[in-house]
Amino acid sequence: MYIPHTKADKEEMLKAIGAASFEDLVKQVPSKFLWPKLNLPAESLDEAQQAARMAGLAAKNCRPLSFLGAGAYERYTPAAVKAITSRTEFLTAYTPYQPEASQGTLQAIYEFQSTVSALYAMDCANASMYDGASSFAEAVRAAVRVTGRKKIVYAAGVNPQYMDTLKTYFAHSPEYTYVKVPMKDGAMDHAALPALLEGAACLAVQTPNFLGLIENMDGIADLVKKAGAMLVAAADPVSLGILAAPGEYGADFAVGEGQSLGLPLAYGGPYLGLFSCKKEHVRQMPGRITGMTKDKDGKRGFVLTLQAREQHIRRDKAASNICSNEALCALAATVYSALYGPEGLKELAESNAGAAAYAAERLSAIKGCSLKFKGPFFNEFVLAVPGKAAALREKALARGVDIGLPLAPLYPELGETLLVCATETKTEADILKLEAAIKEAL
Repeated sequence: MYIPHTKADKEEMLKAIGAASFEDLVKQVPSKFLWPKLNLPAESLDEAQQAARMAGLAAKNCRPLSFLGAGAYERYTPAAVKAITSRTEFLTAYTPYQPEASQGTLQAIYEFQSTVSALYAMDCANASMYDGASSFAEAVRAAVRVTGRKKIVYAAGVNPQYMDTLKTYFAHSPEYTYVKVPMKDGAMDHAALPALLEGAACLAVQTPNFLGLIENMDGIADLVKKAGAMLVAAADPVSLGILAAPGEYGADFAVGEGQSLGLPLAYGGPYLGLFSCKKEHVRQMPGRITGMTKDKDGKRGFVLTLQAREQHIRRDKAASNICSNEALCALAATVYSALYGPEGLKELAESNAGAAAYAAERLSAIKGCSLKFKGPFFNEFVLAVPGKAAALREKALARGVDIGLPLAPLYPELGETLLVCATETKTEADILKLEAAIKEAL
């Protein structure tokens, strides 16, 4: 294995940075997230031997039949998506600052923005964010800027990782407060909202929520606006094939995770943040925006627009420090969405909802198991199980099936429960295998 930096190189770099060791550079990262050293033999290996050794280590990975969801979903990606995103003009493209040399990339980004705007029924969208969590945090931050308030109200069903990311934005500002809207039957308790919204910058809600339940958004925007706050809504883009879009129920900002739109799970990334808003808030959008214009001869052209932001002049007035986008991931999402189209997306969403409904019916009939909540859900649901959910999962994994995410570490109040997900990739036979694995583990 060729490692270009010698010990002397590393020491020189650390000295220039002002750090005593590499460990000093990563001390902010919790130790449990730091990758341990690979168990490689002490003797030197040539390239072929090293490749064989690494292949042997990789072979220890197993791929169970998985019913995990919780924000990242196993989906079928049409072959055309990979074929187009693998073209060298997209793979090697750099930031399109020079429009005369970047029309293809700029047009692709413009089509992505148009797709996101249509999906979320919003006026404007940016050229993508890093992931759903960063989109959510940036939308809440925008609401704080617009209102000048420092009270953030959020539904208990928001993805916990989204909230963790949001809190890093205001980590050094103790004057910001976070107020959780309690759950009632797994969804937001509407009765608690009026009192909680007083003096709030925004209400941040996710639907379907982290537990898979579809939030009732009727009248929520009116309550929020009456309190002088803004509505930030996060939504799974695939669910919008059959559910109301955020723009239809009055959201000011609408965001989501774009991984479902043609991106593989890929051990957690890179993913794709979707960010959209009403036209009056367009200057609050972080990152970059592509616009359509005409050149001096009247021909259609594409350019980066509203560029007096983070990576250009007026840094002190920038909406955000984020100045990049996930261009290749955004292209994949655009191609995926175009291939499915509105009717295809509707059929895809119906397939997800049908698979999850069938799985819920089969699993809730197992002795000792039951659905934790009665409300409508999209493609995942909470299953109450007898005994320890984590132990049950380990037993089932030994049989080659991952039966879902134990929720006790995140939601202790839910008791021994599993978050079970079934997407369009799960057949009837797969769901019957899931049922059998749980029965055997019990």
